[in-house]
Amino acid sequence: MKLFVASRAPNPRRVLMFLVEKNINGLDLVQVDLNVQEHKTETYRAKSPLSKVPALELDDGRVLTESRAICTYMESLHPAPNLMGVDAEERAFIEMADRRMEFHLMLPAANCIRHTHPGLAVLEQPQFPDFGQSQISKFMESAAWLDSELQRQPWVAGERFTIADITAFCTIEFARLMRFKPADAGLHALQTWRDRVAERPSSRA
Repeated sequence: MKLFVASRAPNPRRVLMFLVEKNINGLDLVQVDLNVQEHKTETYRAKSPLSKVPALELDDGRVLTESRAICTYMESLHPAPNLMGVDAEERAFIEMADRRMEFHLMLPAANCIRHTHPGLAVLEQPQFPDFGQSQISKFMESAAWLDSELQRQPWVAGERFTIADITAFCTIEFARLMRFKPADAGLHALQTWRDRVAERPSSRA
């Protein structure tokens, strides 16, 4: 199988962290250069029609896109160590936590960065700086809520490390482009959690 990724982009990093946590090796990693619009070429669009990374090309030629879908597929092939829940109840609560990280933390951070950072102008045309700035308060509200959650539980979804922690960590690291550091915002539980995740080998994926 081939996994199409892009250096430094948060969603490919989510999948790469997930693979390292599960000790999955042997995939052919293919770098897609976003800065030269390689994801917009006809060749890549034939694999990922919406021009998104990551994309997983299966051995039969079919292509699976969307980070969560790729991780779900890999979890089914490699059940242990489990990162998405061992039964219906745990799976539901972990997915809820992961979706919250996607929609309420990662999305506003991405909108802010893509519409305000000059280095991402090539990827977001046109940029709408006012819209980007408006997303900062939404991101900070979600970060403060996550900090309160981490004051009462060790990990994003509860008592153990899961895919939700991966999504949240990749978001917090991406938010450096917003000059965001949890401790500077008084979010010390979030900072402590971030530093613990950063010690894991997968954080260097």
